[in-house]
Amino acid sequence: MEDKTENISSIPIDGFSNLRITSIWTFLLSVQWSEPWLIGLLLFHLLCLLLTVVTCKYYKAQICHFLLLVGLVYCAEYLNELAAMNWRAFSNFQYFDSKGMFISLVFSIPLLFNAMIIVVVWVYRTFSTMTELKTLQLKREAQRQKRQKDD
Repeated sequence: MEDKTENISSIPIDGFSNLRITSIWTFLLSVQWSEPWLIGLLLFHLLCLLLTVVTCKYYKAQICHFLLLVGLVYCAEYLNELAAMNWRAFSNFQYFDSKGMFISLVFSIPLLFNAMIIVVVWVYRTFSTMTELKTLQLKREAQRQKRQKDD
């Protein structure tokens, strides 16, 4: 019996290319990272990571940053379509396949990583606030019991 499922690692990047993707690592190594728009994208991701770290102390700013990150990930499919139609204007190669693998790897995953960092910070803050609240409740209860004994 033959396995009729399609192997994802052998899907062509686009209809015009004979390049086959054997692994994500091989694919990322085949990208020409010296292109100006890719350097700009890397700088954008570094800026997002910096904002993620800086906004850890500012809750409202972090909420806005988180919503922006999630909104950009949501728009990735539309950006991929737009880039696929106009790739000649800014790139030497057609990276934008119909499955969205390239934009997922170089655009969405780093943004989601930043969003995950923000969620971890929020969970940590929630647990520390709950711990502080419980400690305060126990102290007040002990003070109240002490006052009742003294009376």
